[in-house]
Amino acid sequence: MRLRWMTSMVVATAIAAASCGAPPAPMVAVPESASPLRSPPRQQHVQAPARETPTDVYAHDRPGMLSPRVKNLTPRVYVPNSESNTVDVINPRTFRVVHRYRVGALPQHVVPSWDLKTLWVNENKGNRLTPINPVTGRPGKPVPVDDPYNLYFTPDGSYALVMAERNNRLDFRDPHTMRLIRSLDLPCRGVNHGDFTADGSVFLASCEFSGQLVAIDWRRHRVKKVISVRAGNMPQDVKLSPDGRRFYVADMMAGGVWIINATTFRQVGFLRTGKGAHGLYVSRDSRLLYVSNRGEGTVSVVSFARRKVVERWRIPGGGSPDMGGVSADGKQLWLSGRYHGVVYVFSTETGKLLHKIKVGQGPHGLCFYPQPGRYSLGHTGVFR
Repeated sequence: MRLRWMTSMVVATAIAAASCGAPPAPMVAVPESASPLRSPPRQQHVQAPARETPTDVYAHDRPGMLSPRVKNLTPRVYVPNSESNTVDVINPRTFRVVHRYRVGALPQHVVPSWDLKTLWVNENKGNRLTPINPVTGRPGKPVPVDDPYNLYFTPDGSYALVMAERNNRLDFRDPHTMRLIRSLDLPCRGVNHGDFTADGSVFLASCEFSGQLVAIDWRRHRVKKVISVRAGNMPQDVKLSPDGRRFYVADMMAGGVWIINATTFRQVGFLRTGKGAHGLYVSRDSRLLYVSNRGEGTVSVVSFARRKVVERWRIPGGGSPDMGGVSADGKQLWLSGRYHGVVYVFSTETGKLLHKIKVGQGPHGLCFYPQPGRYSLGHTGVFR
């Protein structure tokens, strides 16, 4: 079954489910008052314009809604190769690697800054962040930062949040210079992914090595609640549902996604998706959640309205789909092949694997850039 069922589906309310030089010269910004651009109408199965709902946290992520700051950028895909200590840059139009840069030890993710001006390479063992100027696609002077497995930004842009995974710590830093402001020790092990509530007040983070989630009041720099998803499980990516009512949390040991109430922070369900459930990505029309199942070489497609897996895409011959993102037009899903040294490109309209691109060893959190949205909350592209 392909995604044609979406054209006739009744849209219900959506629910839920690793620094001190300066960065490169900033881009020249176009005035923010400019109206966002929209792609011309086109026929397709999945990415048809979504019906308006009272709340949709991804309403500014539609195809063509590029910020004036990035609308003239040349699209590129940035792939951090954790085992090769390099970043490959892919032209998404030709599907060819056009540049390769050497970076520090164990690059994990490429993360867009809150103001959309810089891409940060998280060098976990290298203990630094390397800035990439998205205008030129070239890296700048690295910034020393302790244990940057992953990187997020508060919704108001006031802090960069470094997920110091091995140190079990969340570091609050200046979002431009990455100067340390304060650290928050966490009562869990292996913090690595997260997302914010719809009002932006709470950051829900996953702790992979202790099977826990932590709800953090980032303004007060304190932990509100610790949620266990059972010993032995390994929660990964976190994504808020479009209506803001629930979080989806991928768990690669449980083989699916936990559903967490975004108000009470209690478990309210579990949805089995596949072995090694890892990355979570929302379709450009806010109707679907793409779940990469790294342990079985598949991508599960979850309907927010139907609360179920409605499609499963398979990589011919198997694979290890990990982290990535949806293309700016919503027509493709790009994922790193963690254990196969490749990048996978899927059609979101047919579910077929379109391309398999050879890159370095251990590709991880790739970033398709630019993407629609007013500002970045971090990771490989969580935009609002």
